[in-house]
Amino acid sequence: MSSWRRWVEPWYLAYGLLGATMAGLLPILIPLTVSHIHGAAQVGFVVAALSLGGLLAPVWGALADRYRLHRWLLAGGLLLTTLGLLAFSATTVPAIWLGLALLQGIGAAGAATVANLFVVEAHPRLEWDERIGWLQTFYGGGQVGGLFLAGVLGQAHPRLGLLAAAGLTAVAILPGWFKTRTPPGPLAPKPVLLHPVRNGEWAIASPQRLFHHVSWKTVQQLEALLRPPFRMFLIAWFLTFAGAAGVFSLYPVLMERLYGIPPRLSSWGFGVAAGLGLALYSPAGRWSTHFGAPQVLRAALGIRLLAFLGLLALGLTSPGRHGWLALLAFLFIVLAWSLLSVSGTTLAAHLSSIGEGEGLGLFNATTALGGVIGAALGGWTAERWGYASAVGLAVAGVTCGLILAGMIGQPILTCKATDAQVYSGKTP
Repeated sequence: MSSWRRWVEPWYLAYGLLGATMAGLLPILIPLTVSHIHGAAQVGFVVAALSLGGLLAPVWGALADRYRLHRWLLAGGLLLTTLGLLAFSATTVPAIWLGLALLQGIGAAGAATVANLFVVEAHPRLEWDERIGWLQTFYGGGQVGGLFLAGVLGQAHPRLGLLAAAGLTAVAILPGWFKTRTPPGPLAPKPVLLHPVRNGEWAIASPQRLFHHVSWKTVQQLEALLRPPFRMFLIAWFLTFAGAAGVFSLYPVLMERLYGIPPRLSSWGFGVAAGLGLALYSPAGRWSTHFGAPQVLRAALGIRLLAFLGLLALGLTSPGRHGWLALLAFLFIVLAWSLLSVSGTTLAAHLSSIGEGEGLGLFNATTALGGVIGAALGGWTAERWGYASAVGLAVAGVTCGLILAGMIGQPILTCKATDAQVYSGKTP
Protein backbone atom coordinates (compact mmCIF):
# COMPACT_ATOMS: atom_id res chain seq x y z
CA MET A 1 0.00 0.00 0.00
CA SER A 2 1.41 3.43 -0.94
CA SER A 3 2.20 5.76 1.93
CA TRP A 4 -0.60 8.26 1.33
CA ARG A 5 -3.28 5.57 1.04
CA ARG A 6 -2.29 4.33 4.45
CA TRP A 7 -3.36 7.59 6.05
CA VAL A 8 -6.35 8.57 3.90
CA GLU A 9 -9.86 7.21 4.42
CA PRO A 10 -12.83 7.49 2.02
CA TRP A 11 -14.76 9.81 4.33
CA TYR A 12 -12.07 12.47 3.90
CA LEU A 13 -13.85 13.21 0.63
CA ALA A 14 -16.79 14.57 2.65
CA TYR A 15 -14.52 17.14 4.27
CA GLY A 16 -12.91 18.00 0.96
CA LEU A 17 -16.36 18.77 -0.46
CA LEU A 18 -17.23 20.74 2.68
CA GLY A 19 -14.08 22.79 2.15
CA ALA A 20 -15.04 23.37 -1.49
CA THR A 21 -18.42 24.71 -0.38
CA MET A 22 -17.73 26.63 2.82
CA ALA A 23 -14.22 27.93 2.12
CA GLY A 24 -14.29 28.07 -1.68
CA LEU A 25 -17.70 28.69 -3.21
CA LEU A 26 -19.56 30.60 -0.51
CA PRO A 27 -16.92 33.33 0.10
CA ILE A 28 -17.48 34.34 -3.54
CA LEU A 29 -21.12 33.46 -4.21
CA ILE A 30 -22.81 34.84 -1.11
CA PRO A 31 -21.37 38.38 -1.42
CA LEU A 32 -22.18 38.43 -5.15
CA THR A 33 -25.73 37.17 -4.62
CA VAL A 34 -26.55 39.64 -1.84
CA SER A 35 -24.84 42.61 -3.50
CA HIS A 36 -26.98 42.25 -6.65
CA ILE A 37 -29.99 43.36 -4.60
CA HIS A 38 -28.71 44.98 -1.40
CA GLY A 39 -25.78 47.10 -0.27
CA ALA A 40 -22.46 46.31 1.35
CA ALA A 41 -23.86 46.43 4.89
CA GLN A 42 -26.25 43.58 4.15
CA VAL A 43 -23.41 41.58 2.60
CA GLY A 44 -21.38 41.98 5.78
CA PHE A 45 -24.28 40.97 8.02
CA VAL A 46 -25.05 37.84 6.01
CA VAL A 47 -21.40 36.73 6.03
CA ALA A 48 -21.25 37.47 9.77
CA ALA A 49 -24.31 35.27 10.30
CA LEU A 50 -22.61 32.49 8.34
CA SER A 51 -19.55 32.71 10.57
CA LEU A 52 -21.68 33.02 13.71
CA GLY A 53 -22.87 29.44 13.27
CA GLY A 54 -19.31 28.26 13.89
CA LEU A 55 -19.50 29.54 17.46
CA LEU A 56 -21.87 26.67 18.26
CA ALA A 57 -19.09 24.14 17.70
CA PRO A 58 -18.75 23.45 21.46
CA VAL A 59 -22.39 22.30 21.53
CA TRP A 60 -21.87 19.76 18.76
CA GLY A 61 -18.57 18.60 20.25
CA ALA A 62 -20.25 17.98 23.60
CA LEU A 63 -23.13 16.08 21.98
CA ALA A 64 -20.72 13.91 20.03
CA ASP A 65 -18.70 13.10 23.14
CA ARG A 66 -21.66 12.42 25.41
CA TYR A 67 -24.11 10.62 23.15
CA ARG A 68 -21.73 9.22 20.47
CA LEU A 69 -23.53 11.04 17.65
CA HIS A 70 -20.56 11.43 15.34
CA ARG A 71 -22.14 10.03 12.18
CA TRP A 72 -25.43 11.80 12.81
CA LEU A 73 -23.71 15.12 13.36
CA LEU A 74 -21.66 14.71 10.21
CA ALA A 75 -24.53 13.68 7.93
CA GLY A 76 -27.09 15.91 9.65
CA GLY A 77 -24.81 18.93 9.52
CA LEU A 78 -24.19 18.42 5.81
CA LEU A 79 -27.94 18.04 5.25
CA LEU A 80 -28.70 21.27 7.12
CA THR A 81 -26.11 23.11 5.04
CA THR A 82 -27.58 21.68 1.83
CA LEU A 83 -31.11 22.76 2.75
CA GLY A 84 -29.89 26.20 3.79
CA LEU A 85 -28.13 26.69 0.45
CA LEU A 86 -31.15 25.55 -1.56
CA ALA A 87 -33.45 27.95 0.28
CA PHE A 88 -30.87 30.77 0.11
CA SER A 89 -30.87 30.61 -3.67
CA ALA A 90 -34.67 30.89 -3.79
CA THR A 91 -35.24 34.08 -1.78
CA THR A 92 -34.18 37.72 -1.70
CA VAL A 93 -35.57 38.72 1.71
CA PRO A 94 -32.72 40.07 3.93
CA ALA A 95 -34.08 38.67 7.21
CA ILE A 96 -34.54 35.22 5.68
CA TRP A 97 -31.04 35.38 4.20
CA LEU A 98 -29.63 36.04 7.67
CA GLY A 99 -31.45 33.05 9.13
CA LEU A 100 -30.44 30.76 6.29
CA ALA A 101 -26.79 31.86 6.49
CA LEU A 102 -26.86 31.08 10.21
CA LEU A 103 -28.39 27.68 9.43
CA GLN A 104 -25.61 26.95 6.93
CA GLY A 105 -22.98 27.92 9.49
CA ILE A 106 -24.58 25.75 12.17
CA GLY A 107 -24.77 22.77 9.84
CA ALA A 108 -21.17 23.14 8.71
CA ALA A 109 -20.02 23.49 12.32
CA GLY A 110 -21.88 20.33 13.27
CA ALA A 111 -20.19 18.42 10.47
CA ALA A 112 -16.73 19.90 10.82
CA THR A 113 -16.37 19.76 14.57
CA VAL A 114 -16.25 15.95 14.59
CA ALA A 115 -13.51 15.74 11.93
CA ASN A 116 -10.62 15.26 14.31
CA LEU A 117 -12.72 13.08 16.63
CA PHE A 118 -12.96 10.49 13.86
CA VAL A 119 -9.16 10.45 13.86
CA VAL A 120 -8.15 10.72 17.50
CA GLU A 121 -10.84 8.39 18.83
CA ALA A 122 -10.39 5.66 16.21
CA HIS A 123 -6.63 5.49 15.63
CA PRO A 124 -3.44 5.23 17.72
CA ARG A 125 -1.95 8.58 18.67
CA LEU A 126 1.23 7.87 16.70
CA GLU A 127 -0.86 8.09 13.53
CA TRP A 128 -2.62 11.37 14.34
CA ASP A 129 -0.07 13.70 12.76
CA GLU A 130 -0.18 12.04 9.36
CA ARG A 131 -3.93 11.50 9.32
CA ILE A 132 -4.79 15.03 10.42
CA GLY A 133 -2.29 16.43 7.95
CA TRP A 134 -4.06 14.61 5.11
CA LEU A 135 -7.46 15.63 6.47
CA GLN A 136 -6.45 19.28 6.28
CA THR A 137 -4.96 18.71 2.84
CA PHE A 138 -8.34 17.50 1.58
CA TYR A 139 -10.07 20.53 3.09
CA GLY A 140 -7.50 22.95 1.67
CA GLY A 141 -7.60 21.27 -1.72
CA GLY A 142 -11.38 21.51 -1.69
CA GLN A 143 -11.10 25.21 -0.90
CA VAL A 144 -8.87 25.82 -3.92
CA GLY A 145 -11.14 23.80 -6.21
CA GLY A 146 -14.20 25.62 -4.91
CA LEU A 147 -12.63 29.00 -5.60
CA PHE A 148 -11.88 28.05 -9.20
CA LEU A 149 -15.43 26.73 -9.65
CA ALA A 150 -16.79 29.96 -8.18
CA GLY A 151 -14.79 31.82 -10.83
CA VAL A 152 -16.68 29.92 -13.52
CA LEU A 153 -20.16 30.28 -12.03
CA GLY A 154 -20.01 33.35 -9.83
CA GLN A 155 -20.07 36.29 -12.20
CA ALA A 156 -22.94 35.39 -14.53
CA HIS A 157 -24.79 32.74 -12.51
CA PRO A 158 -24.31 33.19 -8.73
CA ARG A 159 -27.60 31.44 -7.95
CA LEU A 160 -26.59 28.51 -10.13
CA GLY A 161 -23.36 28.47 -8.17
CA LEU A 162 -25.31 28.23 -4.92
CA LEU A 163 -27.22 25.28 -6.32
CA ALA A 164 -23.91 23.67 -7.29
CA ALA A 165 -22.64 24.24 -3.74
CA ALA A 166 -25.79 22.59 -2.40
CA GLY A 167 -25.20 19.66 -4.74
CA LEU A 168 -21.60 19.20 -3.62
CA THR A 169 -22.64 19.28 0.04
CA ALA A 170 -25.42 16.77 -0.64
CA VAL A 171 -22.93 14.43 -2.35
CA ALA A 172 -20.68 14.75 0.72
CA ILE A 173 -23.41 13.11 2.82
CA LEU A 174 -22.80 9.77 1.09
CA PRO A 175 -19.18 9.18 2.16
CA GLY A 176 -19.89 10.99 5.42
CA TRP A 177 -22.55 8.45 6.38
CA PHE A 178 -21.61 5.21 4.64
CA LYS A 179 -17.82 5.39 5.10
CA THR A 180 -17.69 6.32 8.79
CA ARG A 181 -18.26 4.44 12.00
CA THR A 182 -18.85 6.17 15.31
CA PRO A 183 -15.76 5.32 17.38
CA PRO A 184 -16.11 3.91 20.90
CA GLY A 185 -15.75 6.26 23.83
CA PRO A 186 -12.23 7.69 24.20
CA LEU A 187 -10.04 5.93 26.72
CA ALA A 188 -7.99 9.07 27.41
CA PRO A 189 -8.81 12.75 27.93
CA LYS A 190 -9.53 14.75 24.79
CA PRO A 191 -6.17 15.63 23.27
CA VAL A 192 -4.81 19.05 22.45
CA LEU A 193 -3.65 19.12 18.83
CA LEU A 194 -1.21 21.88 18.02
CA HIS A 195 -1.52 21.64 14.25
CA PRO A 196 -2.07 25.05 12.65
CA VAL A 197 -5.04 25.51 10.34
CA ARG A 198 -3.91 24.82 6.77
CA ASN A 199 -6.51 26.89 4.93
CA GLY A 200 -7.97 30.37 5.07
CA GLU A 201 -10.20 31.24 8.01
CA TRP A 202 -13.18 32.33 5.96
CA ALA A 203 -16.15 32.08 5.84
CA ILE A 204 -16.20 29.43 8.54
CA ALA A 205 -13.43 27.90 10.60
CA SER A 206 -11.79 24.71 9.38
CA PRO A 207 -12.40 21.29 10.95
CA GLN A 208 -9.16 21.67 12.90
CA ARG A 209 -10.21 25.01 14.38
CA LEU A 210 -13.66 23.81 15.33
CA PHE A 211 -12.33 20.69 17.03
CA HIS A 212 -10.69 22.54 19.89
CA HIS A 213 -13.04 25.07 21.46
CA VAL A 214 -13.61 26.94 24.68
CA SER A 215 -14.61 24.68 27.57
CA TRP A 216 -16.31 25.57 30.83
CA LYS A 217 -12.96 25.06 32.52
CA THR A 218 -11.51 27.79 30.31
CA VAL A 219 -14.27 30.20 31.35
CA GLN A 220 -13.71 29.42 35.03
CA GLN A 221 -9.99 30.10 34.69
CA LEU A 222 -10.36 33.14 32.45
CA GLU A 223 -8.76 35.55 34.91
CA ALA A 224 -5.67 33.39 35.24
CA LEU A 225 -5.48 32.91 31.48
CA LEU A 226 -5.73 36.57 30.57
CA ARG A 227 -2.36 37.64 31.88
CA PRO A 228 0.29 39.44 29.88
CA PRO A 229 1.72 38.57 27.42
CA PHE A 230 -1.12 36.18 26.52
CA ARG A 231 -3.67 38.97 26.85
CA MET A 232 -1.56 41.19 24.60
CA PHE A 233 -1.34 38.44 22.01
CA LEU A 234 -5.11 37.80 21.97
CA ILE A 235 -5.89 41.50 21.58
CA ALA A 236 -3.39 41.78 18.73
CA TRP A 237 -4.82 38.69 17.06
CA PHE A 238 -8.41 39.90 17.41
CA LEU A 239 -7.66 43.32 15.91
CA THR A 240 -5.75 41.96 12.94
CA PHE A 241 -8.23 39.17 12.24
CA ALA A 242 -11.29 41.42 12.57
CA GLY A 243 -9.76 44.04 10.30
CA ALA A 244 -8.92 41.53 7.59
CA ALA A 245 -12.35 39.87 7.89
CA GLY A 246 -13.94 43.14 6.78
CA VAL A 247 -12.14 42.83 3.43
CA PHE A 248 -12.59 39.07 3.02
CA SER A 249 -16.34 39.28 3.68
CA LEU A 250 -16.72 41.68 0.75
CA TYR A 251 -13.91 40.26 -1.38
CA PRO A 252 -15.45 39.69 -4.85
CA VAL A 253 -17.68 42.76 -4.66
CA LEU A 254 -14.89 44.98 -3.32
CA MET A 255 -12.41 43.84 -5.96
CA GLU A 256 -14.91 44.53 -8.74
CA ARG A 257 -16.19 47.92 -7.60
CA LEU A 258 -12.95 49.34 -6.24
CA TYR A 259 -10.37 47.87 -8.62
CA GLY A 260 -12.39 46.87 -11.68
CA ILE A 261 -11.55 43.15 -11.36
CA PRO A 262 -14.40 40.89 -12.51
CA PRO A 263 -15.50 38.18 -10.05
CA ARG A 264 -14.16 35.42 -12.29
CA LEU A 265 -10.64 36.80 -12.20
CA SER A 266 -10.75 37.65 -8.49
CA SER A 267 -11.97 34.11 -7.68
CA TRP A 268 -9.19 32.52 -9.69
CA GLY A 269 -6.65 34.86 -8.13
CA PHE A 270 -7.86 33.84 -4.68
CA GLY A 271 -7.61 30.18 -5.68
CA VAL A 272 -4.03 30.55 -6.91
CA ALA A 273 -3.06 32.37 -3.70
CA ALA A 274 -4.70 29.72 -1.50
CA GLY A 275 -2.97 26.94 -3.44
CA LEU A 276 0.45 28.58 -3.12
CA GLY A 277 -0.18 29.19 0.56
CA LEU A 278 -0.48 25.46 1.20
CA ALA A 279 3.21 25.07 0.37
CA LEU A 280 4.28 27.61 3.01
CA TYR A 281 3.10 25.79 6.13
CA SER A 282 6.11 23.50 6.48
CA PRO A 283 8.65 26.33 5.97
CA ALA A 284 6.68 28.48 8.40
CA GLY A 285 7.08 25.79 11.05
CA ARG A 286 10.84 25.70 10.51
CA TRP A 287 11.08 29.48 10.64
CA SER A 288 9.08 29.60 13.89
CA THR A 289 11.50 27.12 15.42
CA HIS A 290 14.61 28.88 14.14
CA PHE A 291 13.69 32.56 14.52
CA GLY A 292 10.95 32.31 17.15
CA ALA A 293 7.18 32.44 16.74
CA PRO A 294 6.91 36.15 17.74
CA GLN A 295 9.33 37.13 14.97
CA VAL A 296 7.40 35.13 12.38
CA LEU A 297 4.13 36.65 13.62
CA ARG A 298 5.50 40.18 13.29
CA ALA A 299 6.92 39.45 9.85
CA ALA A 300 3.57 38.11 8.64
CA LEU A 301 1.72 41.12 10.05
CA GLY A 302 4.24 43.41 8.38
CA ILE A 303 3.63 41.72 5.03
CA ARG A 304 -0.13 42.03 5.47
CA LEU A 305 0.15 45.67 6.48
CA LEU A 306 2.18 46.57 3.40
CA ALA A 307 -0.24 44.69 1.16
CA PHE A 308 -3.30 46.35 2.69
CA LEU A 309 -1.61 49.75 2.42
CA GLY A 310 -1.01 49.04 -1.26
CA LEU A 311 -4.67 48.13 -1.73
CA LEU A 312 -5.76 51.27 0.08
CA ALA A 313 -3.47 53.51 -2.00
CA LEU A 314 -4.77 51.96 -5.23
CA GLY A 315 -8.36 52.35 -4.11
CA LEU A 316 -7.97 56.00 -3.16
CA THR A 317 -5.78 57.19 -6.04
CA SER A 318 -6.73 54.96 -8.98
CA PRO A 319 -10.20 53.47 -8.42
CA GLY A 320 -11.18 51.05 -11.14
CA ARG A 321 -7.63 50.78 -12.47
CA HIS A 322 -4.46 48.71 -11.93
CA GLY A 323 -6.41 45.59 -11.07
CA TRP A 324 -3.36 43.37 -11.55
CA LEU A 325 -1.56 45.30 -8.78
CA ALA A 326 -4.56 44.79 -6.48
CA LEU A 327 -4.50 41.05 -7.18
CA LEU A 328 -0.77 40.95 -6.47
CA ALA A 329 -1.29 42.70 -3.14
CA PHE A 330 -4.08 40.29 -2.24
CA LEU A 331 -1.78 37.39 -3.09
CA PHE A 332 0.60 38.48 -0.32
CA ILE A 333 -2.31 38.94 2.09
CA VAL A 334 -3.31 35.31 1.59
CA LEU A 335 0.27 33.98 1.66
CA ALA A 336 0.89 35.75 4.96
CA TRP A 337 -1.87 33.63 6.50
CA SER A 338 0.35 30.54 6.41
CA LEU A 339 2.87 32.30 8.63
CA LEU A 340 0.16 33.73 10.88
CA SER A 341 -1.53 30.36 11.34
CA VAL A 342 1.65 28.56 12.38
CA SER A 343 3.07 31.27 14.64
CA GLY A 344 -0.32 32.14 16.13
CA THR A 345 -1.08 28.54 17.07
CA THR A 346 2.36 28.14 18.63
CA LEU A 347 2.06 31.33 20.68
CA ALA A 348 -1.46 30.51 21.85
CA ALA A 349 -0.29 27.14 23.15
CA HIS A 350 2.86 28.34 24.87
CA LEU A 351 1.84 31.76 26.22
CA SER A 352 -1.10 30.32 28.14
CA SER A 353 -0.34 30.35 31.86
CA ILE A 354 -2.53 27.32 32.60
CA GLY A 355 -2.19 24.91 29.70
CA GLU A 356 -2.21 24.45 25.95
CA GLY A 357 -5.82 23.25 25.93
CA GLU A 358 -7.31 26.33 27.54
CA GLY A 359 -5.02 28.64 25.58
CA LEU A 360 -5.99 27.14 22.23
CA GLY A 361 -9.67 27.16 23.14
CA LEU A 362 -9.59 30.87 23.91
CA PHE A 363 -7.48 31.53 20.83
CA ASN A 364 -10.05 29.81 18.60
CA ALA A 365 -12.92 31.69 20.23
CA THR A 366 -11.07 34.97 19.63
CA THR A 367 -10.61 34.01 15.98
CA ALA A 368 -14.30 33.20 15.51
CA LEU A 369 -15.49 36.34 17.29
CA GLY A 370 -13.10 38.50 15.27
CA GLY A 371 -14.47 37.02 12.05
CA VAL A 372 -18.08 37.73 12.99
CA ILE A 373 -17.49 41.30 14.19
CA GLY A 374 -15.10 42.12 11.37
CA ALA A 375 -17.49 40.93 8.66
CA ALA A 376 -20.40 42.96 10.04
CA LEU A 377 -18.28 46.06 10.68
CA GLY A 378 -16.59 45.88 7.28
CA GLY A 379 -19.93 45.77 5.46
CA TRP A 380 -21.35 48.64 7.48
CA THR A 381 -18.21 50.74 6.92
CA ALA A 382 -18.27 50.11 3.16
CA GLU A 383 -21.95 51.03 2.97
CA ARG A 384 -21.41 54.29 4.82
CA TRP A 385 -18.08 55.53 3.43
CA GLY A 386 -17.33 53.38 0.38
CA TYR A 387 -15.40 50.18 -0.20
CA ALA A 388 -12.03 51.84 0.35
CA SER A 389 -13.03 52.40 3.98
CA ALA A 390 -13.22 48.62 4.51
CA VAL A 391 -9.60 48.37 3.35
CA GLY A 392 -8.79 51.27 5.68
CA LEU A 393 -10.37 49.32 8.53
CA ALA A 394 -8.05 46.40 7.72
CA VAL A 395 -5.04 48.74 7.71
CA ALA A 396 -6.03 50.11 11.12
CA GLY A 397 -6.56 46.65 12.60
CA VAL A 398 -3.30 45.19 11.30
CA THR A 399 -1.36 48.31 12.36
CA CYS A 400 -2.65 48.09 15.93
CA GLY A 401 -2.02 44.36 15.97
CA LEU A 402 1.54 44.79 14.74
CA ILE A 403 2.27 47.39 17.43
CA LEU A 404 0.96 45.08 20.15
CA ALA A 405 2.78 42.08 18.66
CA GLY A 406 6.02 44.04 19.01
CA MET A 407 5.60 43.80 22.78
CA ILE A 408 5.41 39.99 22.79
CA GLY A 409 8.62 38.18 23.67
CA GLN A 410 9.69 34.66 22.83
CA PRO A 411 7.89 32.19 25.16
CA ILE A 412 9.96 29.78 27.18
CA LEU A 413 9.26 26.32 25.79
CA THR A 414 9.48 23.83 28.59
CA CYS A 415 7.63 20.98 26.90
CA LYS A 416 9.24 19.00 24.08
CA ALA A 417 6.45 16.52 23.56
CA THR A 418 5.17 16.02 20.06
CA ASP A 419 1.75 17.26 18.99
CA ALA A 420 0.29 13.77 19.27
CA GLN A 421 1.52 13.37 22.86
CA VAL A 422 -0.10 16.47 24.34
CA TYR A 423 -3.23 15.81 26.37
CA SER A 424 -5.40 18.56 27.81
CA GLY A 425 -2.44 20.84 28.37
CA LYS A 426 -0.29 18.17 30.03
CA THR A 427 2.09 15.51 28.78
CA PRO A 428 1.63 11.88 29.78
